[in-house]
Amino acid sequence: MALGARLEMRQGQGLVITPQLQQAIKLLQLSNMELETYVEGELERNPLLQRDERDSEPDVEAGPRDAEDFAADSIPEGAAEAHMDVTHEAEASPGERNTGDAEGAGEAGGAVDWSRAGKGGSFEDADDFEQRLTREKTLAEHLYDQLMVAGFSGIEYAAATVLVDGVDEGGYLRVDMAETAGRLGCDLTFLEDVLRMLQRFEPIGVFARDVRECLMLQLKERDRCDPAMMALLDNLDLLARRDLTALRKACGVDDEDLKDMISELRGLTPRPGAAFGGEPSQPVAPDVYVREGLGGLWHVELNSDTLPRLLVDQRYHARVSAGARTDQEKVFVADCMASANWLVKSLDQRAKTILKVASEIVRQQDGFLAYGVEHLRPLNLKTVADAIGMHESTVSRVTSNKYIATPRGMFELKFFFTSGIANSDGGEAHSSESVRHKIKQLIDTERAEAEVHSDDRIVEILKETGVDIARRTVAKYREAMRIPSSVERRRVLKHA
Repeated sequence: MALGARLEMRQGQGLVITPQLQQAIKLLQLSNMELETYVEGELERNPLLQRDERDSEPDVEAGPRDAEDFAADSIPEGAAEAHMDVTHEAEASPGERNTGDAEGAGEAGGAVDWSRAGKGGSFEDADDFEQRLTREKTLAEHLYDQLMVAGFSGIEYAAATVLVDGVDEGGYLRVDMAETAGRLGCDLTFLEDVLRMLQRFEPIGVFARDVRECLMLQLKERDRCDPAMMALLDNLDLLARRDLTALRKACGVDDEDLKDMISELRGLTPRPGAAFGGEPSQPVAPDVYVREGLGGLWHVELNSDTLPRLLVDQRYHARVSAGARTDQEKVFVADCMASANWLVKSLDQRAKTILKVASEIVRQQDGFLAYGVEHLRPLNLKTVADAIGMHESTVSRVTSNKYIATPRGMFELKFFFTSGIANSDGGEAHSSESVRHKIKQLIDTERAEAEVHSDDRIVEILKETGVDIARRTVAKYREAMRIPSSVERRRVLKHA
């Protein structure tokens, strides 16, 4: 077999991730606090970047010195509008579609084609990755890890995420349950049931609303919640004052038993969350605001306080360019100029992309904003991506670590993505959260043994309301909500 050399041409397609595109993708997935830290580092590194301290009101014009220092062409077209509050009126009916979505997507695309980023991983620095591996896990991360595998889904999971966000560093729940139920548009009883399931999480004692409840949860885990111990928990003020005589009388025990009970109480942890390290929790600032307008319209606008506003100092660039002598100095100045321009454009693009995605989510989920969690519609990344002409991976990056402030509270954008169940009449699908809520409502109305609904009967009732669901799905949802079978419920009501 003879060996020989030859020339050969091949044509193929490939995606080259340039450093600029890597930067743009990284900016898109950063939270507003991480973005601020990143921008501060760029301001220190790049002498041509300046923070825009001018008044952002549209009717205020720049002074003569500003016009001289900062050329207008250093700001990408539309950047000023993106850095100010941008109002978008969402249609009252989520089923109606605005025309020209593809055209709008093209405008939002600007200098960066986000969709070409595909489903690749994030472009984190090696230092950031190493820091994530070595730092201690925070309590919030630990709770979310358990939440993902706890069997919560649908409306329970949505409510649970709100309660997890309300836990402080010590492990205590710092939200008002009645007020939270009102914001979510659900029953207080339902929210209390979700809380009881969350109180089984590790470390035992989390989600308690006061010290007494925290200690009680730990005692229940040890099967030590007898009447005497409960009396001790009810009289912690006497224990704090060392009034042992009154404490013995309240608990109905002798000196030796009281000493053992106090010793056992001291072995508990009044701050279960203190065992977790990590950085102290920071207040979350919303990236987007949603306000109700006239005629059932929802106004979506960016939070300008979380948007870094940068300009390129053209006058300083002209001065240092004229003073550059060596090739190395000229290359450095040119690189700083290109980097500064690209960062300004990337920040502008990031703001437009967040606004576009958030506006579509609001348009899809206006039922939740108007009526509560039961009216969450089935929604996935592909639906939003198709509606605005972007890639699913872009929508995924936008919705991570981004928060939206609504009349019902502040939620992460991922909160609004739920699975769906088909409509038996061929109409719009039902959110799995709303179906679970309907199942729980049917079971909550059972007051006598004869009123208990079997899973088959629940299927029939739901089909009458247009929900096409299988019996095994009803059983799965019921078990996920920790609801006993119809046989067990009849037995309980019989002996009640």
